[in-house]
Amino acid sequence: MRAHTWDIFCNVVDNYGDVGVCWRLARQLARDHGQQVRLWVDALDRLHKLNPAIVLLPDVQRCDGIEIRRWSAPFPEVEPHAIVVETFGCDLPDAFVAKMAARTPAPLWINLEYLSAEQWVESCHRRPSPHPRLPLTKYFYFPGFTARTGGLLVENDLIAQRDAFRRDSTALQSFWQALNLPAPAHDELRVSLFCYPAAPVAALAEAWSQSPQPITCIVPDGVPAPPARGSLKIHAIPFLPQPDYDRLLWACDLNFVRGEDSFVRAQWAAAPLVWQIYPRQDGGHLIKLKAFLDLYCARLPVEAAAALRNFCEAWNSETLSADSWPRLYRHLGTLKTHAGQWAVRLAQAGNLTAGLVFFIEEQLKYAPFKIASAKQEQS
Repeated sequence: MRAHTWDIFCNVVDNYGDVGVCWRLARQLARDHGQQVRLWVDALDRLHKLNPAIVLLPDVQRCDGIEIRRWSAPFPEVEPHAIVVETFGCDLPDAFVAKMAARTPAPLWINLEYLSAEQWVESCHRRPSPHPRLPLTKYFYFPGFTARTGGLLVENDLIAQRDAFRRDSTALQSFWQALNLPAPAHDELRVSLFCYPAAPVAALAEAWSQSPQPITCIVPDGVPAPPARGSLKIHAIPFLPQPDYDRLLWACDLNFVRGEDSFVRAQWAAAPLVWQIYPRQDGGHLIKLKAFLDLYCARLPVEAAAALRNFCEAWNSETLSADSWPRLYRHLGTLKTHAGQWAVRLAQAGNLTAGLVFFIEEQLKYAPFKIASAKQEQS
């Protein structure tokens, strides 16, 4: 695999999801595939939370082999790299696009889209879109859950790390100690809660407080914490860097996640999950939620699938009923088995970073033929 130079652009919309995805992509390109990456971010404070080694003040810095640049206006005078990745439809600076058009050969331009389980994604994946005015073509690259999409971001050694961590009782105990928590009691349910402010946390806490099983809810900084009472204990923790957040997901019995990045990591954790999708005023997020649940629940027993659907739909519509949690709780064992099987199927569907690198190589291989064909058409 040849090493290429990459520009990745990240405009932070969701607090940590967008930049979390971009940082993972940049790191995997550099570490797993030997690529040279320049990452443009307009909110370095969010990236600093995910990796404290990244500092706030310089406009240019390096971390983990990646050049990190502040995306600010006016945009600096730089030459585009061979590959330009526009994430989640962010608009690239006009001056930079003009430089892309003037470059010979023109950069390979990728629009990395949002994750969706909707069926139309498969037909749009890897499709080209010529620029209306400039001699540039943008290719749409869709993450997804099937082999006909780009797959999901995952490091080459992530699954091995997860399994080794879970087998290592000393590592687990040290992790809990670092969070000022004892190891879970034998009858305790340990839950991580990462959600948006509108989530019906109070209703869930009320159901948890009446649980026959002790529940410890771990809440990161910045997330509204429910009150502790009855069977429910609340433990607040600092916002965790990405590697430690992965370990939290691996160590918990159930994970509440939101957006895209934590949602994907929870699936690789192979543990039961509840997803709060990024809300949209037009209700379009509920369509995306349904599409995922259709896929995720397809191999679940009917009652377990219905319980998970009921809970996720209520959690996202902020209307938890009194029986939503008890119904879900009865099927946690089934959901745990299913989560492990689902993670295996995801791994078989493909690795997004590896697939993207392969797609780049494929496009560059045939680029001379495309250029010659275009010149013939012009003459």
